[in-house]
Amino acid sequence: MTDPDRMSIGAFARLVGLTASALRFYDDVGLLHPDEVDPLTGYRLYAESQVTRAVQLRELRTIGMPLLTIGKFFTADAEEAARLIDEHVINVTAQASDVQRAAAELKASLGREPRLTICGLAGPVLAAAVDQVLATTVFDPDIPVLSGVRLEADSESVALTATDRYRLATRTLVPIDPSAGTWAGTIAGDDMRALTYRVRRSPTVTIEAGERTLGVRLANGTVIHCRLLTEVFPDYRLLLGSLRPVTHRVTIGKQHVVRELEQRAPEMFGLQISDGRPSLVLPSSDEVTLAGSATGPDLTLWFELTTLYPALSHAIGNDVMLDLRGPDQPATVRSADDGDLTTLVMPRVTPEP
Repeated sequence: MTDPDRMSIGAFARLVGLTASALRFYDDVGLLHPDEVDPLTGYRLYAESQVTRAVQLRELRTIGMPLLTIGKFFTADAEEAARLIDEHVINVTAQASDVQRAAAELKASLGREPRLTICGLAGPVLAAAVDQVLATTVFDPDIPVLSGVRLEADSESVALTATDRYRLATRTLVPIDPSAGTWAGTIAGDDMRALTYRVRRSPTVTIEAGERTLGVRLANGTVIHCRLLTEVFPDYRLLLGSLRPVTHRVTIGKQHVVRELEQRAPEMFGLQISDGRPSLVLPSSDEVTLAGSATGPDLTLWFELTTLYPALSHAIGNDVMLDLRGPDQPATVRSADDGDLTTLVMPRVTPEP
């Protein structure tokens, strides 16, 4: 007689998020045999003890791990299994980068699109600017343009801007070889991220725009192509123009506050102004006095580490200035000495997660 605790293939499939046909396939290839096969009906029956393996199998296939590697995963110890996952992720990431580069090259070759020389820049400076603004991008399948970087150039400057709707970063560069006209476009963030290590090693680069791609010509003549996104980039100038007046201004030493946040790693922390002195308020009720100054009445704003820390760590120079507008308004983070990089971050209304 069949054990009543066994589940039919349909019930087990619903429980673990797989289809019955997938379970039959995994049985045939030897990755997940049923716990029992009814000798009279031939029905496959599964036990609750098989749920963990089935869920792992589903997730391994979700990340695209090959069946042969999955077989090794299920016979490995925990350390070896983790290594197999890491190796697979590295391979997939490398393949994705190769696909993106090939796609950009193909798009650049379509119809031999004309190229417009935008400007020349110092390679290391462009790479640093890309690193600074990329921290503010986000992958959102519903709004894919938020993973991109907006580049706007005129005869005097080049601005890079990114936003995830909770943060906004914009970096202004002075070109070494300015353009006579203006140009604007949104570049795929993944492509920008992939080119930085090569751009950083090129003394100068030339930005060239096409209809579908943006080209970055290195000093040795090599051109790296980045995809241009077609979605409309958020109107960040409208946001900047609608900011409320600044009520508090805080100037603090960047290294001190960054070091404290790195050592303590609070999920959330408060920036407190009391008697004109700034300090950090941590969830453990600890208070860290910061070297610096503050204007305005006493106030405490709460920030998530993942929101404010990147803005502080990427700020230019030794001192950081924060312009505050209240607990429900964006705070502006910029260098006290150099305003070329400006970041807006949203505080949390309350300290509760």
